[in-house]
Order: sequence, then structure tokens, then C-alpha cells
Amino acid sequence: MLAMVLDRAGQPLRCEERPIPQPESDQVLIRIEACAVCRTDLHILDGELSPSRFPLIPGHEIIGRIARSGGATPLPEGARVGVPWLAWTCGECPFCLSSRENLCDRARFTGFDLDGGFAEYTVADARFCFPIPERYTDQEAAPLMCAGLIGYRSLKLAGDAERLGIYGIGAAAHILIQVARHQHRRVFAFTRAGDDAGQEFARALGAEWAGGSDEKPPIPLDAAIIFAPVGSLVPAALRAVTKGGVVVCGGIHMSDIPSFRYQLLWGERVLRSVANLTRADAVELLALAPKVPVRTEIQSFPLTAANDALSSVRSGKVRGAAVLAIS
Repeated sequence: MLAMVLDRAGQPLRCEERPIPQPESDQVLIRIEACAVCRTDLHILDGELSPSRFPLIPGHEIIGRIARSGGATPLPEGARVGVPWLAWTCGECPFCLSSRENLCDRARFTGFDLDGGFAEYTVADARFCFPIPERYTDQEAAPLMCAGLIGYRSLKLAGDAERLGIYGIGAAAHILIQVARHQHRRVFAFTRAGDDAGQEFARALGAEWAGGSDEKPPIPLDAAIIFAPVGSLVPAALRAVTKGGVVVCGGIHMSDIPSFRYQLLWGERVLRSVANLTRADAVELLALAPKVPVRTEIQSFPLTAANDALSSVRSGKVRGAAVLAIS
């Protein structure tokens, strides 16, 4: 099979021919059809997140079909499944036993601890594979597996906020705005200053207001979700939310948060992060997405152009999500 491999942080991916991996008894072999490109992949390439090993095949928004099942798995060959960031949990720690498997200390992650989806085949634990709604093509479904799931979990942790601010209009936000509008929330979108195209995109998705992250929204917000990995947005979002409001940091990595006056947090405001996802999140979102219906906007790249796709995500040139079309 062909795979795009990262040898160490700071280097571009290189194309390599590898043997097709063989599934263990609790795994399935997946012929990959599409894999979306996530900003987390950039954090790994840039050394801001340190994977457990090199060389590594990145990619954790996988859509494919089961080519072979291990002896202990119930999934049939030919079934279409999605594979997310969360690849394995222990099932026995206090976090796993309290419906918080996303916090498992022994968790393993796709495209980080295990080889991921920037390849023609991968293996995955059958328990962490999910059936994909038929209304989506492979490329359309791929962004749901991380951008959609992290956005959805962030929205749940924002509570029942009616006036919702979203900082960073990328792959996650373009899905989340649609879900939030389906839930009759009012959306206020924040982009980099001067990003007229991003603001227009947010309004086209259903945001009632869009402006630069250096601007104040026209009314106080009940909650804000930050997808941009920019720590200085935290005090800005706290200023934007009303008393009792929630600010959710939706990324796995963020630059340092600058100091701010306690008054910004006072008034029972809440500042919290989102870590990973649970299988329950995946089941819920994949049932909800066709009802909205969520429409993912994608820019397609061939597998061997993975470096170009990553560069496009880095520069903010992708409208919606970048996706590698693999088969």
C-alpha cells in the first residue's frame, strides 16, 4: 500500500510503499476511501504535540470499508465505517467507568499513537469504528469524524446557550454552525481581522453576525467556543460572554493564554477545555447530522498531495475541510 509518513517533527511527509497491516482478533482491516486533514495533524508535524513514536502515518478522520475482520469482531466485510481520533481505551479506569473514556490515562489515538489514515489501508479496534449515514459520500463524511465530533462535544459543554460565539471559522465551525442553528441557537462568528471571505462563509452557514476576533459582538453572549489555537482569544471570549457564561476551548493545543484580570472570570463565568471524544458523542452526532442536515464543504486532494493539503489548512485557504481522496 501507499502511505504518507512522518519521520520526525518539522519535516514534510514522504510517500512510502508499505506492507498492508494485518488485523488482530479485535481489529478490522480498513480499505481507506477518504481521510480529512485536521489542524491537529499540523500540531503533530510542527512538534507542538509529541506522538509516542516515529515514523508515523498521520490522519484521524477516516472513512473506509472493512476489507477483513479479526476473529473476535462482529463487523462484516464490506461495511462502511468511520474511524475517529480516539482509537482505544482501557475500559477499567475511573474515567472509563464513569462515561468519561475521553479522559482515560491509557487511551491511544489514531494517527498519533497508532498509524492513521494518510494511507490506503489501516487497522482499527472494531469497538471504535462507526457506521456512516448513507446520505454522505466518503469525502463528505470524513470531516464528521473529528471536526464534527469535537465541535459537537464542545457544543454540549457550552450548555443550553442561546447566543453562541464561535472563534475560528474552519472545519469544525462550519459543521457546528449548522448544528447550532438546527437547535435554534443564535450564532455569532469571529474570524481573523479582515477575513471578509471567512465572515461571508459564516453568514452563509447561518451566523447572524460575523466580525473580526478583535471586535465585540453586538450583544453579550451566553457561551463561546474557541477553535482557533490562539491563547489571546480566551480573555477576548470572556469579555464577550455575560455573567454565568461559558467559554469552551475546543482544540487539543493552544498558544499560551495571557494573564487577565480576575474580573473577566468573576460573575460565575466558566472557562473549560474539551478533551478528545467519547463513543457516545460519535453515535449521537452521526444520528443527528442527517437530520439537520449537516452539509460538509470540502476541498479534495489526492493522497500523494497530503503536504499540499496541510499547507492549505495552515494558510487558512480551505473553505470548510480539506480531504484526501484515497480510493
